Amino acid sequence: MSVFDHKAYDNHEKVAFFHDAKSGLKAIIAVHNTNLGPALGGCRMWPYASSEEALTDVLRLSKGMSYKSAMANLELGGGKSVIIGDPRKLKTDEMMLAMGEFVQSLGGKYITAEDSGIAVKDLKLMAQRSDYIAGTQAKYRYDGGEADGNPAPSTAYGVFVGLRSSVRHALKTDLNGVSVAIQGLGHVGYRLAEHLHREGAKLFVTDIYPDNLDKAAQELGATVVSPDEIFALDVDVLAPCAMGAVINDNSISLLKAKVVAGAANNQLAEERHGQILKDKGILYAPDYVINAGGVIDIFHQKMDSSAEAMRKHIEGIGDTLVEIYQRSEEQNLPTNIEANRMAEERFLAK
Repeated sequence: MSVFDHKAYDNHEKVAFFHDAKSGLKAIIAVHNTNLGPALGGCRMWPYASSEEALTDVLRLSKGMSYKSAMANLELGGGKSVIIGDPRKLKTDEMMLAMGEFVQSLGGKYITAEDSGIAVKDLKLMAQRSDYIAGTQAKYRYDGGEADGNPAPSTAYGVFVGLRSSVRHALKTDLNGVSVAIQGLGHVGYRLAEHLHREGAKLFVTDIYPDNLDKAAQELGATVVSPDEIFALDVDVLAPCAMGAVINDNSISLLKAKVVAGAANNQLAEERHGQILKDKGILYAPDYVINAGGVIDIFHQKMDSSAEAMRKHIEGIGDTLVEIYQRSEEQNLPTNIEANRMAEERFLAK
């Protein structure tokens, strides 16, 4: 099947495949749209079950980055890269160097950064072979702490701010005593859990790695549940913070939460699921809006900015979500469709 016929293809400008036999690297870069600027998007390493699954992920993720940058008011386009393989078992320095060569081959059309399975040290290896690696040096951190180049703290803070705004809009309350089910306790999900714990939220968590769950139970008093249980919990908020397409026909039928607001990309398996959530009275925070803190962080690292300016920009995520909610109510549209319309007005008009 041609890439042009793929169900996730959406007028992408470029899709490139790369195999380095020496290191074992198998990777894909997808550039969706560069009308607003060069495509920026993280590099994800994941044990995909097939190359078809990896292609679907990178096409959907890169498209989401176009919308994310537009809604975050950034002069950046949307792109993404994926490496096929388990980062805990297969990742090597040679593979990261080869990935840098792959990014360099696009001549600046695509800039990569950190994502699931990739750390700052990996980016620094890529940067030995490419001029288009972001997140290897950092001058600011949103809270004034030591900046190490990892955008995960900013992503988590943005999701926290957006979740708080969503709860205020839908439930007319603050976070103290609100129950939140978090699916995924990685770099972002665990930090989100910490923010919510400090605000007095009741946490229910699941993850594929037992050590993450043990830590959350011990440090945050979280209740650990199995992956199969997380969607059916009688909670106020569901926060997907792992892989995409988790809001689908099966999971929606189980949902009791009144708000879906989390860090994962492409949470809706299909756009029509936004309408189903609306019909069920569930407020959905469009993922590429609420999880934009990381790309905002990277943008500020590339300019003459400050920790305060970065923090204010990230906190604007909450205001953007409220605007989406108000407009969706006025237009009687699901929030994902209204967010799409707003983003497309920005990056397709160029």
